[in-house]
Amino acid sequence: MTYQEMLAAARTCSGPYCKVCPVCDGRACGATMPGPGAKGTGTMAAANYAAWQKICVNMDTICDNKPVDTRFDFFGQTCELPVLAAPVGAVKLHYGDKFTDEEYNRILVPACVEAGIAAFTGDGTDPEVFRAAAAAIGAAGGRGVPTVKPWDRQTLFAKLDEAKAAGAKVFAMDIDAAGLPFLKGLNPPAGPKTVEELREIIDYAGVPFILKGIMTVKGAEKALEAGAAGIVVSNHGGRVQDGVPATAQVLPAIAKAVKGRMMVLVDGGIRSGLDVFRALALGADAVLLARPYVTAVYGGGAEGVALLTNKLKSELQDTMAMCGVHSLAEIGPELLWQE
Repeated sequence: MTYQEMLAAARTCSGPYCKVCPVCDGRACGATMPGPGAKGTGTMAAANYAAWQKICVNMDTICDNKPVDTRFDFFGQTCELPVLAAPVGAVKLHYGDKFTDEEYNRILVPACVEAGIAAFTGDGTDPEVFRAAAAAIGAAGGRGVPTVKPWDRQTLFAKLDEAKAAGAKVFAMDIDAAGLPFLKGLNPPAGPKTVEELREIIDYAGVPFILKGIMTVKGAEKALEAGAAGIVVSNHGGRVQDGVPATAQVLPAIAKAVKGRMMVLVDGGIRSGLDVFRALALGADAVLLARPYVTAVYGGGAEGVALLTNKLKSELQDTMAMCGVHSLAEIGPELLWQE
């Protein structure tokens, strides 16, 4: 199977909302929710993608001719490149009825391990969704990140117990998920958390804990105060709040404030190895991709995951070589063109 054949196969089973566009830039989705679109005007997913495309890199091939190393250390787990699959929930509702969340994660988690990366998994109002995702990560030797919604204390602690029992070594919470329309007014309740509440949750987890949904320096500093080992600069693909900045716009200031004291990840419209390079040059340690990995699983299962990951790796290697750097540590803001 080629990458294009994988996309073609996904188009046969990703309806009715996702069109599996040649480039997943958010424009065709608009405000389709349910579906892969964005909230309100439906423009935020497209804004995320467009912001990366405005960033130019500095090409320089007067350098050593030696291999490029894309390896990334993710809390003691070596990834072949600084890319992780982002958590996605309710795939049957948003992407088509080919897979349930449990089936999706049972394919995604081991396929990411085989491809040399790791997957974040989603959560849902059905307790079995998180339980099955944690079990899939445990079966993969703990390589993966079970991600909880900001539920009430009792629900959260029960889910963390399940993740611990399964053998997960890193946990996450998409703290901004309280803004998802699908979670409002449901039981168990979900909502914002104070620094003190987060500190209690993170202490209880007892493993590196990542807070996803950080969009300001102040938010990053509060995450650090709560004891988070990492953050994901993310506006949830535009699905929780309209009219916010693109992640590429806020990343540099956040990275400047907290990088070196916690891991800084970013998502939102990243679609190529060049975009990965751009994100690292702006200060991220690694990136997450959500929608493209859904398409990969729907179109090609484990083979689709490998195709997408290898494509990203090849593009990142090529960009690094053409910009005269040979390790991730060498990628910095000086490699970006400034007017």
